[in-house]
Amino acid sequence: MKKLLIPLITGIVVALVLVSCEKEEDFDESLLVGKWKSGQLFYRYFINGTGYTWDEGDDVREDEAQNFTWTLVRSELTHIHVLEIGGTVPKVYTVTELTLTRLIYKDEFGKSHSFTRVIL
Repeated sequence: MKKLLIPLITGIVVALVLVSCEKEEDFDESLLVGKWKSGQLFYRYFINGTGYTWDEGDDVREDEAQNFTWTLVRSELTHIHVLEIGGTVPKVYTVTELTLTRLIYKDEFGKSHSFTRVIL
């Protein structure tokens, strides 16, 4: 019985490890370029890795937006927000969906954020 128990437990552990590993997707960063909206929150991404964000719910217009730089490596989207008073604030997200019309990512706390592309 002991001869069967060790290989059985080893097989179960290996199976659980393989099932729990998620394959990280590669997302095309060119799909990110453009203007995105979630409620009254907006992000505009430029091809050169810069962008800006504003929240009309806080009475902030696009011409008053906060600048940031961004990178998208595989599924990791990083924003480095540039503060007016000096300094930067990094924010890292995990993209779960990126199409021509839809952007969904999770923040470091696992909260999902969903955006739709604004067509001009």
